[in-house]
Amino acid sequence: MNSVTLSRTVDAPPGAVRESIHRIDQFMRASGFDEVTVDGETVRVANEVGIATIELTLELVDRPDAALAYEQRDGIFDAMRTAYVVTPAPGGSEVEATTEFALDVAIVGTLLDSTIIERQRRRELAAQLDWLEAVCGD
Repeated sequence: MNSVTLSRTVDAPPGAVRESIHRIDQFMRASGFDEVTVDGETVRVANEVGIATIELTLELVDRPDAALAYEQRDGIFDAMRTAYVVTPAPGGSEVEATTEFALDVAIVGTLLDSTIIERQRRRELAAQLDWLEAVCGD
C-alpha cells in the first residue's frame, strides 16, 4: 500500500475543526475535485489527473479515532482509504490526513503511476487543510 500523510495545526478547538470537516460536501469540494456528490453515506468524486479522469465512489466509514473516514467502493484502486484525525495541540488542533491506496495493476503504466497519484493527493489534502484554516479562523 502507498501512503500520503499531511498534518497541520489549525487555530481552532478540536470540536470546531470536526464540525467543519463534517460539512462533507464543502470539505470534499475544498480538495479541488471537479465533481462532488454527497448522498447520505455515499460520496462520489471525479477529478482529472494528468490525461485521465478518476471517478470514485466512496463510503463513509466509522473509525473511532477519526473525525472523518472513507473507503473506496468503486473506482481505479484495488483499495483506497482516507482518515482525518483531529487532536488537541498548543494553539488549536492538529489535523492529520492520511490516504492509503493500492493501484489496480491494469491502471498503472502510461496513464497513471503511484507517484502521480501521491503528488495529486498531497495537493488535494493540502487544499482541504487550507480550507479548514480559513473556515475555522472565521
